[in-house]
Amino acid sequence: MNKNLTPIASAVALLVMAAAAMPVYAQQADDTAPKADSKSTDKSGQIEQVTISGIRGSLQKSLTQKRNADSHVEVITAEDIGKMPDKNVADSLSRVPGVTIGNAGATEGGFDEADRVSMRGTSPSLTQTLINGHNVASGDWFVLDQSGQVGRSVSYTMLPSELVGSVVVHKSSEASLVEGGVAGSVDIITRKPLEFKKQFTAEATLGAVYADLPGKTDPQISALINWKNEANTFGILVQAFSEERHLERQGQEILGYTQIAPGSKIATAHPDLAGVYAPNLINSALFEQQRKRTGGLIDAQFKVSNDFSFDINGFTSEMKAANYNRSYEFWGAQVINAGAGQSPNPGYTVKNNTLTSATFAPVAGTNYGVYDQISRPDESASSNFVEIGTKWRASDSLNFTTKLGTSTGEGKTPTQNVAEWNVGVGAGAGYQLNGIGTAANWNLGATNNSSPNTGTTAFGWIFGDQNVDVKDKENWAQIDGEYTAGWGALSSVQFGARYNDHKRSSDGVIGQGPTADASNPANFPQGYQNFPSNFGSGLGSGFPTNVWYYTPGQLAAFNAFTNRDPVSREDWNSEFSVKEKNAAGYLQGNLEGNHWSGNVGVRVVQTQENVLSNVAAPATAPGAITTSAFGPFVRQQDNNTYVDVLPSANLKFELSKDVIARFALSKTMTRPDYSALAGQVSLSPPAQFGSIGSGSGGNPNLKPITSNNFDTSIEWYFAPRSLVSASVFNMNLTSYVGLGSVTRSYVTSTPDHPANYMADYVLTVPVNTSGTVTGVELAYEMPLGKYFGFATNATFINAYDANNGPLVGASKRTANLTAYFEDERFNARISYNYRSAFYSGLDRSTAFYQAGVGTLAMSLGFKYSEQLAFTLDAQNLNNPTLKYYALSEDQPRAFYKNGRQFYLNAHLKF
Repeated sequence: MNKNLTPIASAVALLVMAAAAMPVYAQQADDTAPKADSKSTDKSGQIEQVTISGIRGSLQKSLTQKRNADSHVEVITAEDIGKMPDKNVADSLSRVPGVTIGNAGATEGGFDEADRVSMRGTSPSLTQTLINGHNVASGDWFVLDQSGQVGRSVSYTMLPSELVGSVVVHKSSEASLVEGGVAGSVDIITRKPLEFKKQFTAEATLGAVYADLPGKTDPQISALINWKNEANTFGILVQAFSEERHLERQGQEILGYTQIAPGSKIATAHPDLAGVYAPNLINSALFEQQRKRTGGLIDAQFKVSNDFSFDINGFTSEMKAANYNRSYEFWGAQVINAGAGQSPNPGYTVKNNTLTSATFAPVAGTNYGVYDQISRPDESASSNFVEIGTKWRASDSLNFTTKLGTSTGEGKTPTQNVAEWNVGVGAGAGYQLNGIGTAANWNLGATNNSSPNTGTTAFGWIFGDQNVDVKDKENWAQIDGEYTAGWGALSSVQFGARYNDHKRSSDGVIGQGPTADASNPANFPQGYQNFPSNFGSGLGSGFPTNVWYYTPGQLAAFNAFTNRDPVSREDWNSEFSVKEKNAAGYLQGNLEGNHWSGNVGVRVVQTQENVLSNVAAPATAPGAITTSAFGPFVRQQDNNTYVDVLPSANLKFELSKDVIARFALSKTMTRPDYSALAGQVSLSPPAQFGSIGSGSGGNPNLKPITSNNFDTSIEWYFAPRSLVSASVFNMNLTSYVGLGSVTRSYVTSTPDHPANYMADYVLTVPVNTSGTVTGVELAYEMPLGKYFGFATNATFINAYDANNGPLVGASKRTANLTAYFEDERFNARISYNYRSAFYSGLDRSTAFYQAGVGTLAMSLGFKYSEQLAFTLDAQNLNNPTLKYYALSEDQPRAFYKNGRQFYLNAHLKF
């Protein structure tokens, strides 16, 4: 065992000895707290189960599961079949202390639906999402997440809440849990056929969603049928869903900043501008999308005997996500050109080392603006799995379970129809940044933004990857055993092994380019449309709003003038492959005494990694592929094997009938993001023989991310459906992933040494470093009288890396407040969620932070009868503006409005 394990191992031993030394008392049963699921005996002596559904029943059931667990968990329970507390599972998770949600996969900016889940101030990639205890492969629908920042997080847009029975959030680790969550794991539990009370159950939800920005209404349908035989030995469950909706995102983006180089033309003429940051692009951005999510779940349970049963279940979800993005831009990078371009007119302003306002006089032939129109008519994502599980009672004291399964996910962008136009040619330009208060003011001189036929518009380029098909696949086999020992404090021993084979890859990507005919005005589209009349409302003023655009059909026709040859236009920058073969084994002892319980164990994990990445190379380098217009490259393969030993301990003490204290220590791990391992390597060769080159890219030699975690909490269940709790935690990220420099050698040729030789390069790449997260979680929930109640929580975090820089995803403060009402007919809930600013990573070599934001949601319900109920759910009721910035708030990066969404549903029981 390495040195990093010594503190944990010592602490584990101390905790176990302390627990063993506790006095033995008779355990007291808590008869005062009502249970969401209780059993009673009827006159015939048979046991019947009474299930209490609804808000109050689900809250009590969640608290009961949390209270009974030996480790630190949070539980969310569905209020009824097909009715989670929110339309999106991630929204429900955002109400959990220490859990935060993001509405973007990386740095593409947020949309109107929660998409990623993270825990305790870390990146979503460090939180593991499971379904029924196993991994699920997932695809991303957005092309920037498919071939840009490719992480390990799961997109919750693929997981409809109607399929969920409960969600268990593991904040502390156990040896028996599947490794992969440094910060913790989220286990989504679906229903099982034999768990239903009735022999036959049929339910359906028919509804519609209205989004106020696109102003459109779309259908939402889901259904469930469950049947089991009278003997309760066989059951089959079938669920299906089909959900459509339109979304519209109105925004402004400032796409990166570049410093004005000291000694450049502009810096020489204006010394106060040397080293000052200037915006690369400022736009008016309109994004429209139609999403259609379809799929379902099927589960068959077989109870062969009292000692043996097995289960076969499968899930599929596909989201078609056609979208159209328009970006009408002031081209600051072209005009200023890092100091080599045009100087601003007198009167410019500089604040916090940023050129916050400037005007530029018209110069004939200068491209002051650029306009990108990108239609993705067949973008999609999918996620599927099939698993067979068994349970076998070998004897009264020995039980085994097995899992054998496969999961596939896919993110596809087969087509990008693109047109880029040079706008505002020779017209001059100006802008003024307003921090993150409101969107920037900007213009392209006297350009008529509402029409392309002004004499200031010219063809620019056609770009965009085609045939993007990112495949994610995992196969797994797992066996777990438990021996009921009864040896003093050691109540049982768990043991097991797991093997999985995982692959994430992208190949065959085509980076299109225009043919000569694309620049012929005779081939330009004819006719145009304009942005919605309400574009930019709530973002600010003083920027182009009534912008012209071509329809997706016009773009598709215009993109006939492109080169999409799979050989000459192979975009190797977007291709990669990561294969992993992982094996794990564990041993866990479950401990129990009077007024205390817990577990202690160790999990040993081996990761075998094969990374295939592309590296720029001279055309004469051995193995070089020279057929791509994007330059010659070689495919580089790297193999590594890592072994991690992960000890863990959880102890739970009942200080009194209603007060519980918990302590947990563990070492956890996950594997680095795919793009961090296999990102393409770009090289800038040395100027001459003997010099050192530079470059950037991925790092296939990254070790797994590991953390030594400490967690302690105290919980006071002072009344039914009531809890006051406080938690303190620390995560010592002993192996984190940040940016750094490494020196590597690559085949090179220089003008003074044309023969190939091995030259040293200093690369900026992801490297293993360290970090720390320390935090406090506070929670309080209770009923107010018979029908009312509330729940609130807050989390405070201090997170930083080895260089005192920010950790991705770390908000210093998050808070939630929920109030509810429920009687026999009506129910209502209103929830407010807030998270402070956090760092999302780098975008266009510029820092990307999201400013603090709060969202308001509401749900109303009416139970007409036992067979019919109605609900109205509203999301983003406060219509928040999502704001982003770079190095400071004086460098805004984006402003987005997504509008409000309303879901009206009728729930039918047959």
